[in-house]
Amino acid sequence: MPLAPAALLASAFLHALWNALLKRERAPQVAVAGVLSWALMAATVAALASARPAFATSAALGWGVAAGAFEGLYAVTLAAALARADYGVIYTVARGGATLLVWPAAALLLREEVTARGVLGACLVGSGLALVVVGPGRRPTPRAGLGFAAACAASIAGYHLCYDRALGMGAREAPLFAVALATALPFVFASLRGRVTAGPGGLLPGLGGALRWAFAGLLCTGSFLLFLAGLAASGAAVALTLRNTSVVFAQGFAFALGERPTRAQLAGALLVSAGAALVSGR
Repeated sequence: MPLAPAALLASAFLHALWNALLKRERAPQVAVAGVLSWALMAATVAALASARPAFATSAALGWGVAAGAFEGLYAVTLAAALARADYGVIYTVARGGATLLVWPAAALLLREEVTARGVLGACLVGSGLALVVVGPGRRPTPRAGLGFAAACAASIAGYHLCYDRALGMGAREAPLFAVALATALPFVFASLRGRVTAGPGGLLPGLGGALRWAFAGLLCTGSFLLFLAGLAASGAAVALTLRNTSVVFAQGFAFALGERPTRAQLAGALLVSAGAALVSGR
């Protein structure tokens, strides 16, 4: 398999895994701050070891900061959604919804061509999301959880487009992610609103909690660095397609978390992945 697709598939697996680990936390909205703090340390080490210059142009740095603002919104809304609804549903809505948003945004902002194949793919993604959210056999998903998942989808679309622009203007992957995380973390800490406490559910969780957050942070960093490497090598279309295979991985992790996705939910996840392939295909 060529390097770029392999990197994106590995990124999809790691991304679904660290999100699943976040779901296991007693207080995901607090844990995400700890996880991303560890991720920032790992990304900074990788950035210091990367080739120079980190940003070929000031515009590339600006797009990195913009990506970080969307990353902050992503982390806050993801954790809020996971605290309110099943992981399998939230992950599929967030990733599939991002595909639906990136496609018209790319056409309007980046002047990418709108094709019949893309329209068909968007319809498949929409149908898949409908099966996941309201398909037969599953209990209703809380509206608040779906609302935060929709906001998460918008933030994913935003950082995907910003990362693509930054890489196109000469940013290197590791410094780009480090700058984005440094921009994102103040948003995440601001969202805690006084939850900085010690013990279970706090920002000082003890040795076991710190080790869990460190591991998830390393997975997060590895996932995004692989994603950015694949994005730089293959372009936005292929990157978005292969990254959305994480929706399928997420259903397996949902089983591991004790959730029992219905046949409709599994079919919906497959439709989201197939639709993403059509939307992003050339």
